[in-house]
Amino acid sequence: METEIIRIEQGREGFTEAEEEALLRAGRIIKEGGLVAFPTETVYGLGGDALNPGSSRKIYAAKGRPSDNPLIVHICRFKDIYAIARRVPEAAVKLAEAFWPGPLTMILPRSERVPLETTGGLDTVAVRLPSHPVARKLIECGGGYVAAPSANLSGKPSPTLAKYVIEDMEGRVEAIVDGGEVGIGLESTIVDLTVEPPQILRPGYVTKEKLERLLGQVDTDDPSMSPEGGGAPRAPGMKYRHYAPRGSLMVVEGTPERVAAYVNRQAAFQRAAGEKTGVIATEEMHGQYGADVIKYIGSRDDEESIARNLFAALREFDDENVTIIYSESFSSEGLGQAIMNRLLKAAGHQVIQV
Repeated sequence: METEIIRIEQGREGFTEAEEEALLRAGRIIKEGGLVAFPTETVYGLGGDALNPGSSRKIYAAKGRPSDNPLIVHICRFKDIYAIARRVPEAAVKLAEAFWPGPLTMILPRSERVPLETTGGLDTVAVRLPSHPVARKLIECGGGYVAAPSANLSGKPSPTLAKYVIEDMEGRVEAIVDGGEVGIGLESTIVDLTVEPPQILRPGYVTKEKLERLLGQVDTDDPSMSPEGGGAPRAPGMKYRHYAPRGSLMVVEGTPERVAAYVNRQAAFQRAAGEKTGVIATEEMHGQYGADVIKYIGSRDDEESIARNLFAALREFDDENVTIIYSESFSSEGLGQAIMNRLLKAAGHQVIQV
């Protein structure tokens, strides 16, 4: 399959005539049952017609994704939620008013319009209204309901740049829309509104604290803090290994001094054994590590920068053939919870206490 690369310039208002035509063409691909990768404000997504069972099967095949892993349905207008959800509770309206368009996914009862192929066999549907202008235009051009997991091969780090989408998906999908670097860098928060109290199934940019200010008590079901168990996943990313670089990744927890001392000892040992070592570090620890490749992904005072740079760092370790990677750990509250969720899944829950 030949993959068309469509480049859309960001940083200005609106689209050029050529870009409008390209997005209309990409939308037709989706309407006709094909797949188009595109940028959102979180990560790049791999889009197909959410109401077409064949399109959802193609998404699973292109990613090599297990078919019981639910897909998120992306919409471009709030009113469209009523066509795909059997019931829309008051809590969903409150959350939409506060966080949509934006990086929040809500789990609601599925309407019969949404095929089970899209929901991973569940009688619930995950729905999101993204804020990225390219995503919203493409969804509109594609019929209004676009199922879109992250646009990477299953298990690999989610792409925040089109070059990694091309690396994984060229020849597997009809088109890739290159809209430059995304803004947030971690996938959306997922909150289940079919249970009481509501439950966070995947932490993200919209934190537990923000949700509780609107809804009161919100529980967390975050399997990233322990090894994955059996059973069908209730939302994307709950069951299967995700975000993993090719090299072996370990999260090291402890005081900064102990973490640096441990990582440097291990890096020296692994280098002597012929391995190429890497470290995911904060700016506060600049210059404290002696590994072959060090990625300073942001300051602890700016967790948004850490979230934005994490997946790109994991991809860059692959580019540089790093075989052993150590990472500092992060807070388990606020946005730090989402960062640790992704890190622990990428590490296969390999955590070292020092």
